[in-house]
Amino acid sequence: MRVMELVRFGDADTAFATRQLPRPTPGPGQVLVRVEATSVNPLDLQTRRGDYRDQVALPAVIGSDVSGVVVETGPGAGDFQPGDEVWYLAPIFAGQGTYAEYHAIDQALIARKPAGLSHVEAAGLALVGVTVWEALVERAGVRVGERVLVHGGAGGVGSVAIQLASALGAEVVTTARARDHEFVTGLGADIAIDFSAGDYVPQVHAVGGIDVVLDTVGGDTLARSPEILADRGRVVSIVDIPEPQNLLAAWGVNATYHFLFVSPSRAKLAALGRLVDQGKLRPVIGAVLPLSDIAQAHSLLEGGSAGEGRRRPRGKVAIAVHQ
Repeated sequence: MRVMELVRFGDADTAFATRQLPRPTPGPGQVLVRVEATSVNPLDLQTRRGDYRDQVALPAVIGSDVSGVVVETGPGAGDFQPGDEVWYLAPIFAGQGTYAEYHAIDQALIARKPAGLSHVEAAGLALVGVTVWEALVERAGVRVGERVLVHGGAGGVGSVAIQLASALGAEVVTTARARDHEFVTGLGADIAIDFSAGDYVPQVHAVGGIDVVLDTVGGDTLARSPEILADRGRVVSIVDIPEPQNLLAAWGVNATYHFLFVSPSRAKLAALGRLVDQGKLRPVIGAVLPLSDIAQAHSLLEGGSAGEGRRRPRGKVAIAVHQ
């Protein structure tokens, strides 16, 4: 089978090589999936750069999202049959990734693909959807009528977070460039704040106290969250923290902080699928490239050389594996 293998850490243009590897054989409780689509996530960019070199031995096939078709089942894997369309988030830093034509996975981690989503859309929702569900539902426990601030609302995670927070009955505030305000309000944001036009904190103060902050961008969002939180507010960060943070101000508002590294789950996929079926959730796909253009996909997501002359796309960068 054809894969795009990470052969060295560093720039996207030199990091990947096309390889032919044996097609995996599903083990006990596993299924083999023909990968129709995968996607590129910030985690992939960090892995390629070498941020997780202690967890990734080169050469390696990376990637986490899959939407595809079951082609073979292993011993004891009776939940799915060949021909079933499935989607899932593969275990991170555990075995072969998803930049490949085939992928073997434990059946307990996968779900049937929502009929209303294409393979490209489903692959674009798997990791970000599970991440946002865990952040807003399981960690923050967002309740009807609460005010949620989503940092980076035009991005892959942010665009899904806006929709989920709105579906949960929250008032949604998001940060985005002015050119993206119509886009994020169309997703369900009630208030859009232009973070590039100056300090976002006074703009949030004009809105009122924030019950839940979802940090998708990093920077000073953790350190400054106590300035905008309502009493007993919650902060969920999905971004690595490169430097120590002084969070003493959080004591004054009885804040709770959650630091999230997502894990695969069939139950979360099923919950997301129900929202898709109800018309309350849909991934935003900003670009679709073939597997052979994985380096360009990385550059496009991070705004690098392959993205010159065009801004970073809204939503997800997806990969049509057999295109």
